[in-house]
Amino acid sequence: QVQLVESGGGLVQAGGSLRLPCAASGRTLSNYAIGWFRQAPGKEREFVAALKWSGSNSDFEDSLKGRFTISRHNAKNTVYLQMNDLKPEDTAVYYCAGQPSRVGLPISRFENWFDSWGQGTQVTVSS
Repeated sequence: QVQLVESGGGLVQAGGSLRLPCAASGRTLSNYAIGWFRQAPGKEREFVAALKWSGSNSDFEDSLKGRFTISRHNAKNTVYLQMNDLKPEDTAVYYCAGQPSRVGLPISRFENWFDSWGQGTQVTVSS
């Protein structure tokens, strides 16, 4: 298990941008993938993106490609979700989550594979 703290949420107008950092720590961090989920009011939590702490493996929800990107800064133990051209439907609580790496398998977007979760940060996009 790793410890995760996400932040950077807030109110932004449609078309604007936000960058959400997820600060990570833990003895086994190097063996994890770090991902982002979001949960809009009245809806189930949905996968956004994830990447491994080391290596090149990553995964992204198809509908968000081109607007959202995920990156990491290892020296800061931080994974970032960059959100551009935000739309009102992006309004949600955004969570970062940790997934133990699975040898020989790609990153899973199945929620149950993630065993560590941050508290969430609210993103509100106004029209």
